[in-house]
Amino acid sequence: MSNQENAEYAPEHTPRLPWAQHAPEVYKAMVRLDGAARKGLDAKLFELVKIRASQLNHCAYCLDMHTKDALAAGESIQRIVQLSAWEESKHFYTDQEIAAIELTEAVTVLTDGFVPDEVYERAAKQFDEVQLTQLIASIIVINSWNRFAVTTRMVPGHYTPGQHG
Repeated sequence: MSNQENAEYAPEHTPRLPWAQHAPEVYKAMVRLDGAARKGLDAKLFELVKIRASQLNHCAYCLDMHTKDALAAGESIQRIVQLSAWEESKHFYTDQEIAAIELTEAVTVLTDGFVPDEVYERAAKQFDEVQLTQLIASIIVINSWNRFAVTTRMVPGHYTPGQHG
């Protein structure tokens, strides 16, 4: 028996607030917005964007959900693991995926108060205007989900792929 099999893990934290129960119309609107944002985007790309934003926002709940959804969509474990260090492992991703990941970081962090022109231009070369608009919407939606989950301390680990849709 390995040490890990005998390990006692820390207890789960308690969520602060069941926000979806208290604001069901907001939750339903978010679900509709999420569905609308994903239209026309490749499922694997959509999940990579959600994972990367969730990594940056330290959203454990969304990381649990979207890594599981990415695997269910056929994404590889290696590409999911390498995503947090994508700049050192670009050879795992297409030019289009790199542009989407880069745009995800710029929109998520906004450290300079804007999305740099060169980041936007690289994305605009990889996506037509409709796809780019959908990508931007998807990035904004996952950032909103992250903020709900982090603020209310939603508990990761219990999601199963397809559970919410």
